[in-house]
Amino acid sequence: MEPLLEEEEQRLDRVDSHHEPDLTSISSSLSSVFSAVDSRSATSSGDISGTSGSSGEILTADAVVPRLLEPAPACEELKATVTARQKCVGRNNKGVTWGFTSVIGRQREMEDAVAVVPAFMSLTCDHVGGCTAPGSRTSPEISPIHFFGVYDGHGGSQVAKFCGERMHGVIAEEWDREVDESCGWQRRWEVALSTSFERADSEVVTVAVAPEMVGSTAAIVVLSGCQIIASNCGDSRVVLCRGTETIALTVDQKPDRQDELMRIEREGGRVINWNGARVFGVLAMSRAIGDRYLRPWVIPVPEVTFTTRTDDDECLIIASDGLWDVMSNEEAGQVARRLLIRRRRRALMGEVDDGVSPAQAVADNLTAIAIGRSSCDNISVIVVDLKPKRKSPSNAVKKR
Repeated sequence: MEPLLEEEEQRLDRVDSHHEPDLTSISSSLSSVFSAVDSRSATSSGDISGTSGSSGEILTADAVVPRLLEPAPACEELKATVTARQKCVGRNNKGVTWGFTSVIGRQREMEDAVAVVPAFMSLTCDHVGGCTAPGSRTSPEISPIHFFGVYDGHGGSQVAKFCGERMHGVIAEEWDREVDESCGWQRRWEVALSTSFERADSEVVTVAVAPEMVGSTAAIVVLSGCQIIASNCGDSRVVLCRGTETIALTVDQKPDRQDELMRIEREGGRVINWNGARVFGVLAMSRAIGDRYLRPWVIPVPEVTFTTRTDDDECLIIASDGLWDVMSNEEAGQVARRLLIRRRRRALMGEVDDGVSPAQAVADNLTAIAIGRSSCDNISVIVVDLKPKRKSPSNAVKKR
């Protein structure tokens, strides 16, 4: 693994002394989208808590943040071969916190969009992969499902903004369509997400959102107490920090990826190396929303992964290629783990009082590192802290 640059190590050391990098001079654009139930003022960091409802603030814009449902009882499942009930992983995942940045960077136009929608759906546990064993008492209990999305536009910002405003709503609508329950919960999600991406792509045309040469990537996460459902079109990416591992939950759809190259050529298309592999020498990705002028070679069909949450999960990083062009998954994971551990430890001892959540601190630092490494693109980063909140011990002594 390539070591962090010396100045990046110094930045982490400053974080440990409560001094976060100042991003006010570089954050020239912020795009956030929230679904509405309860209106309030919020910041780019937020708290999704199953015990106290949602709370959040946005530094540069007003937002609407929905109120969460009452927490579902802890779920337990039975194994057919044993008599003792096994504790569900979702039992300890009562809440998550999040933070994000979205900056124009060195581009002339801001073409990224970010969507954070707490409790965008409410589903029973067995619809998101938890508590499905026969006899489980909590399978029918309803729990909030959260949505996070990053959209990186190209050729203009219209499609990315449209996806940021519309995609989570389309997914909720498609899930509610009558389906054959016997197909299983994973297959139902695959169908709902695939249909949603294609429907959003169709609406770009029917609503006349943008010219046919404008498009956007999409990297989204649907998060429950038990499952992480990730889906993507293009080269925005989702990674999971689990213990000491950094796990890619999505794979970039690039024109020179072997299976994508074969699909494009099978349809009569060509991949030309013009400042990197591009479809007909134009587009550096093989799947996207929009880009109708490159059909059938560039398609809006997502790839979907399912990951069961564990107690070792630290955080999710969802970001546009403005980050991934200059940082590997492992480097981003290393920065995230170190910052999260430091700030959680200091918070546990009552030493952090700057009002910046660990997730927001990670998003800020990843963005600053990307800018420091001369990223040429817009940079959008969402960090979701997957560890339950910990209360400071009663005997902790704050430093004066």
